[in-house]
Amino acid sequence: MPQRNDAALDFLQTRRSRPAKTLQAPAPTRAELMPLLTAAARTPDHGKMEPWRFIVVEKAAMQRLGDLTAEAGLRLGKSPEDIAKARSQFDLGQLAVVVVEIQKESPKIPPIEMTYSAGAVCLALLNAALAAGWGANWLSGWMSHDRGFCEAAFDLAENERIAGLIHIATEGAAPPERPRPDVTALTTWIET
Repeated sequence: MPQRNDAALDFLQTRRSRPAKTLQAPAPTRAELMPLLTAAARTPDHGKMEPWRFIVVEKAAMQRLGDLTAEAGLRLGKSPEDIAKARSQFDLGQLAVVVVEIQKESPKIPPIEMTYSAGAVCLALLNAALAAGWGANWLSGWMSHDRGFCEAAFDLAENERIAGLIHIATEGAAPPERPRPDVTALTTWIET
């Protein structure tokens, strides 16, 4: 009989991201953030490639990232509404962890598996933050896929891209539950 961890299972079945716009000060300190990053780094990683790294964006850096978002939006011809929405995660942000995917050369590990691992790090960090009592949200946005923004904001190399921006701070308001997928309709069983 497998050893159950009912508390962990209950957490995973009831977890809910907190909208980034509801997060407020305080954010985790560096000492409080390190265990969350450590938990995220325990993500499955075929070949032990470590195809990701972290960039922690503290409150004082948020204004610069908002300005770079606005510059990128103008360069890309985005509407004022799109620019305002994209930069709002930085204008309102308290702390964010940028999970950077790193594509590494490997004769055995396909690039897509490195992408999956980086995405898994994002979810693991989000869940670690929520389990630790923080509010957290995984965001991206058009600017996170723009090479110019990525280089100006985070000095990313050509083999790097943003997998996610995980905003972490104090929950300001509990979000309402939202409809969830019908797992029965999405599941196929193969018996033979």
